[in-house]
Amino acid sequence: MKTKATYIAGIGGAIIILMAIFFAYSADQAKNRGKAFGDSLQTIQDELKETQTEFYSMKTMLDEGTIEKEEFLEFGEIHTKKMQEILKSYELLSPPESFVKSVKLFKTSTEKQLESDQYLIEWIVTNDTAHKIRSDLMLQESFENEMAGLVLFNEAKNNAGQN
Repeated sequence: MKTKATYIAGIGGAIIILMAIFFAYSADQAKNRGKAFGDSLQTIQDELKETQTEFYSMKTMLDEGTIEKEEFLEFGEIHTKKMQEILKSYELLSPPESFVKSVKLFKTSTEKQLESDQYLIEWIVTNDTAHKIRSDLMLQESFENEMAGLVLFNEAKNNAGQN
């Protein structure tokens, strides 16, 4: 009888040890997935910032007369394709549940930024002030979505750090 109890206690102890290893491993894997997600999102945001900086630099060059309108419009086509590729990058992310809303807002911000850029290009082509006004409105909405996404992202990040 004593050997049966010792045997059961040994199995119980082994199960507890295996469960502790499993939970530690699972937590480590979740941490790794979270880091990979964060790194991927940062890469998208960095690429977006670089693309937008380049776009507005070209717009400044156009304003200063350093480049011709045609050169800017050709660049605008390339810029639009880059922005569409950045938008596709959001679809490849696998955000943890707590970050889903912030990623949606970042993506919406990028969509509105692209729309703003397209209206700006259209304004340059047509000189129709309505396109410039629409561009400015989309840019404002993009900024608001970006800030809201950042708030939700930081809240999710802080909550994840507390667990």
